[in-house]
Amino acid sequence: MTPLATLVLGLLLGLKHAFDSDHLIAVSTIVARERSPWRSLWIGLFWGIGHTITLLAAGVLVLGLKMQIPPPLESSLECAVGVMIVGLGLMTLYDWWRTRLHAHAHAHEGSAHVHFHMHASSPAHQHPHPLHLGAKPMLIGMVHGLAGSAALMLLVLTTIPSPTVGLFYIGIFGLGSVVGMGVVSLLLGFFFSLTTERFQHLDQGMRLTIGSLSTAFGLWMIVEIGFIQGLFLAS
Repeated sequence: MTPLATLVLGLLLGLKHAFDSDHLIAVSTIVARERSPWRSLWIGLFWGIGHTITLLAAGVLVLGLKMQIPPPLESSLECAVGVMIVGLGLMTLYDWWRTRLHAHAHAHEGSAHVHFHMHASSPAHQHPHPLHLGAKPMLIGMVHGLAGSAALMLLVLTTIPSPTVGLFYIGIFGLGSVVGMGVVSLLLGFFFSLTTERFQHLDQGMRLTIGSLSTAFGLWMIVEIGFIQGLFLAS
């Protein structure tokens, strides 16, 4: 495979990597709390940056020391991702519970009325602070960096004869993941901003669904990787 073909492959794999189910679920739990598509875009971009940082660090070890990730370590990292996704899901469920829509019935001058309101935080001060906003998704991206299909990227490095091409490959792969997750987060941000402004019931239902799905998916990852693959049983 030519160096150019290798770099193109890295870009395509990076774009595809951003759409992995665990990535989409993890980022959606954060984006669901935002009311601005542009803040959501920052979340996706910082996720990709954190993801790339970890891949670069691992890639240097693979290229410089000819190391490979041992299967037990890879399984442990994937379990850590599962634990993190469970935590994100529970946080989303708590946020849904705190901001859920309430209906209160009372009477005015002998006529009964039903009023709806939400226990939500104030929408003030919603302009972006990129560094503060990006800290959490960057950390999540770093954890994801060595789990799941990212390990395939490191396996490709072992077949690349030139360390220079290998480093470029990591950079292109990371760029693809940054762009892919940025697009995903932006689209999710537009969707949640519309539902919040026009369809409050749908917005609350989506929060509940995302929180429940994230918690269940994270638990499934832990059971599938930790117990079925024998990580915990072997220890």
